[in-house]
Amino acid sequence: MTAARTQVGIVGAGPAGLLLSHLLDLAGVESVVLESRSRDEIEHTLRAGVLEQGTVDLLTSIGVGERLAREGFVHHGIELRFAARGHRIDLTELTGGKAITVYAQHEVIKDLVAARLARNGAIVFEAKGVSVHGIESASPTLRYRQDDREETLACDYVAGCDGFHGVCRGAMPDAVRTEYLRSYPFGWFGILTEAPPSSHELIYALHERGFALVSTRSPTIQRMYFQCDPHDRVEAWTDDRIWSELALRLETLDGFRPHMGPIIQKGIIGMRSFVCEPMQHGRLFLAGDAAHIVPPTGAKGLNLAVADVRVLAAALADRYTTGHDERLRAYSATALRRIWKAQRFSWWMTSMLHQFPENNVYQRRLQLAELDYVTSSRAASTALAENYVGLPFE
Repeated sequence: MTAARTQVGIVGAGPAGLLLSHLLDLAGVESVVLESRSRDEIEHTLRAGVLEQGTVDLLTSIGVGERLAREGFVHHGIELRFAARGHRIDLTELTGGKAITVYAQHEVIKDLVAARLARNGAIVFEAKGVSVHGIESASPTLRYRQDDREETLACDYVAGCDGFHGVCRGAMPDAVRTEYLRSYPFGWFGILTEAPPSSHELIYALHERGFALVSTRSPTIQRMYFQCDPHDRVEAWTDDRIWSELALRLETLDGFRPHMGPIIQKGIIGMRSFVCEPMQHGRLFLAGDAAHIVPPTGAKGLNLAVADVRVLAAALADRYTTGHDERLRAYSATALRRIWKAQRFSWWMTSMLHQFPENNVYQRRLQLAELDYVTSSRAASTALAENYVGLPFE
């Protein structure tokens, strides 16, 4: 067994772990990132991404925004479509100049990996069987296997950025954490298709058959989703059936049809809301999906991870620079204020745009009234826009 030491041990090389490592490095704090997968796997697992204005600004300010600026799609509005009509929400006009950028999560990961390696950052890929020990002590440790060797990493602090199914949250004693979970009775059937854009901005559609979403990946690759049974089988959906369903849910009085092309990826994702409180115990701090999950309707998942590590990096830097730990002790409370606001917004968008099994005619009419109000009231449109482009950082 070999042993090493660092100031902050980070479990997980997703956006949260990589960004935390980079922010700490810029502040003069050492870290090591442990990742169970290979570099190729994390960089090529396709994930959608909608970046808030604050996320884009942060990535740009720390030197990892060059490709984002070149290849990301800046959207100044979104469309809410219901009753066969589209209604545009002008995000930029309603928020004083802010926008969102469509840029896939795995592309963010590529940029952050490149940035870390360019600064000789320590990322241990294919670190298997990671376990967390001694979080209530002054020197917690991370143990893992690599190339059939048992390794130990001693740390001052551990950051659990290893996702919902990772090991770090479970390292917190059951008695000190409360987990809030809501599972939704539907999923999203997602596709990637080789086709030109069907729209220059995202379309969120409510139809009597369920929700549908039109997004983009590139000038030639588009991403689309529609609400489905979470227990459905991908194999049951032929390409013709998928395009027929999307055409129905996206139809408008003026004859809108999505641009069709070869479907190169299909999958079903579940929908749930989850929060763990607190997000810290002893020398362990959770960030990103390890601490919270939101349904993708509000486009908040990656952005919440960025907000978490922004707070955590500043608190750790303050601890090493000044010796004070007030900001570190307040990390969980600070992060949770934003998280619960994002949970509220994501729940609201989800409930407004999806057909629930228990919905009756009365509830469906309420959904239409809500959408009509949101798209006809400047105050309501502004509230949606402010949340969608991202609330100010605290």
